[in-house]
Amino acid sequence: MSVILVSAGYDHTIRFWEALTGVCSRTIQHSDSQVNRLEITNDKRLLAAAGHQNVRLYDIRTTNPNPVASFEGHRGNVTSVSFQQDNKWMATSSEDGTIKVWDVRAPSIPRNYKLNAPVNEVVIHPNQGELISCDRDGNIRIWDLGENQCTHQLTPEDDTPLQSLSLASDGSMLVAANNKGTCYVWEMPNRTDASNLKPVTKFRSHNTYITRILLSSDVKHLATCSADHTARVWSVDDDFKLETTLDGHQRWVWDCAFSADSAYLMTASSDHYVRLWDLSTREIVRQYGGHHKGAVCVALNDV
Repeated sequence: MSVILVSAGYDHTIRFWEALTGVCSRTIQHSDSQVNRLEITNDKRLLAAAGHQNVRLYDIRTTNPNPVASFEGHRGNVTSVSFQQDNKWMATSSEDGTIKVWDVRAPSIPRNYKLNAPVNEVVIHPNQGELISCDRDGNIRIWDLGENQCTHQLTPEDDTPLQSLSLASDGSMLVAANNKGTCYVWEMPNRTDASNLKPVTKFRSHNTYITRILLSSDVKHLATCSADHTARVWSVDDDFKLETTLDGHQRWVWDCAFSADSAYLMTASSDHYVRLWDLSTREIVRQYGGHHKGAVCVALNDV
């Protein structure tokens, strides 16, 4: 299974797709809620599905329709999930105003960090010792897992919710996006930790709500998804100049995923479709149809 491509959303199903043919090869019923986010472990063994109040892990390499583990404890929608590099633990964020850190190998009582606002995203720093979160009050917080507390906080714009953030794979850069269409960029000169955040730029990427911001794994491109029905790709090396606008979806674009070589982008939209775009030509290479309601999350591993 060289390419794993999965999508989910409001129709309570998780769908695996054959990337080249567009055929749905496996459907998992996620009956009790919509799926908000999907994450594939880097060993391609497990798929995490973040739903309402829980995260479920599914075995990618079998046809088992049931979760192999379920993590209960959030009291609202789980908004993101991030795996530690050895897949021993994962961090989750939720609208209930908490971040939780779970032992993946044995579901037990998680470590819990409480905020005063719904948390829209949490990511794990490459050093594996810090978490970075963004929330609906517009704050970015850095959490030191060794000290077991929040060590830094910054607020790019008062009373403006931060919807999404993304961290460079080498720890060199942090980006975040708010619900007015603005993107913020910070350099992290020490790379080994997030203690020194140096503002680089901010720019208007859309005229409305940004749903997702994502750096490519080679840190050369930045993708933004928006309520304006488009996804856009920006050049990191060229002062975040607009490289391409992907317009073709009929409704909000909720999520995206780069291919490993950054040549392609997957998008998921409220128009029920998942699309694979060639970024050099802006053409839709493949369209994946089968969801009966909005597709709000996508995960891709083609390494």
